[in-house]
Amino acid sequence: MATKTVKVQQIKSSHGILANHKACLTGLGLRRIRHVVELQDTPAVRGMISKVRHLVRVQE
Repeated sequence: MATKTVKVQQIKSSHGILANHKACLTGLGLRRIRHVVELQDTPAVRGMISKVRHLVRVQE
């Protein structure tokens, strides 16, 4: 059985944001604008995405 995944793309810069928001971007594996990563859809990942929802775009 395949696990669900979610694609996350960074759409705004991490320059000048709070340190814990920058840590969430790093934890998600995002490095630069327009960088896309595919992650497992877990509650922990969803929580990090919701914290930085103003900086990322989510593709189901």
